[in-house]
Amino acid sequence: MDASGELATNIEGPWSHRSVSANGTRFHVAEAGEGPLVLLLHGFPEFWWTWRNQLTSLANSGFRAVAADLRGYGASDKPPRGYDLVTAASDASGLIRALGEANAIVVGHDWGGLVAWTMGAYFPKMVRRLAIVSVPHPLRLRSAVLTDPLGQGKRSGYALGFQLPRLPERRLLEGNARRVGRMLRDWSGPGWPDAETERRYRMAMLVPSVAHSALEYHRWFVRSRLRPDGLRYARHMREPIQAPTLQLHGALDTCVLPRSARGSSRHVEAPYRWHLIEGAGHFPHEELPERFDAELGGWLADPEPER
Repeated sequence: MDASGELATNIEGPWSHRSVSANGTRFHVAEAGEGPLVLLLHGFPEFWWTWRNQLTSLANSGFRAVAADLRGYGASDKPPRGYDLVTAASDASGLIRALGEANAIVVGHDWGGLVAWTMGAYFPKMVRRLAIVSVPHPLRLRSAVLTDPLGQGKRSGYALGFQLPRLPERRLLEGNARRVGRMLRDWSGPGWPDAETERRYRMAMLVPSVAHSALEYHRWFVRSRLRPDGLRYARHMREPIQAPTLQLHGALDTCVLPRSARGSSRHVEAPYRWHLIEGAGHFPHEELPERFDAELGGWLADPEPER
């Protein structure tokens, strides 16, 4: 497998690629369409390509869809520091400004969803709407891990294994990153991913420094819990979300249990909608893209999205 950043991540399609500088960092983005900006934030262990279906469907629906590689992923810069949720939210807010917009609809999956939640609390004026995929509000996630040790606590055990220095990176990259393929299969519904999809994600993880950067996000989330920065973050995240919020979750998700995600509504004061996608696991936007796009598109088209 070729692990060069540009070759592994600049995949051709009905979108264009470019670099955008924001928050002192260079980010790779893929974009398609014209209209209101929709910023798409990926999760672990993926990169911008996770949104390939939505780049097309959103562009066809009259939106400007932009999928970014997060700091440390894909063809974006991989600095030694900045893998905390506040910096990631600052990155995403800076991207919105660098793309020439005052605000955006923000769609985030997995870790990108945690970034999106954080944007809603720290940078509320930058967020027109939030669509959260496969992840609870950060405070709800921390609570679920502690209060449901045999459920969400057990499912999140992989993140505890990432806290060791250096060894987790080596294990993640063994056998051309075969563990990436195992995580995709274990967390998804039946029949996903296909061989080509798995190959793409394994190649992207093999890009130099990506494995370390990806694990640094997990390390911050766990280690900061009792540190001053983590305590400040938790206090700030008690601020209620004021943007209309859609939360989509796969019924078969074994990484983040649906019951863990459901409690997030208490953190939202704006119109809020929850929808469980039957037959999908942790990656509903890839596993069942037509069903996912119908839910997202219907919500975006609804001027009064409360249910």
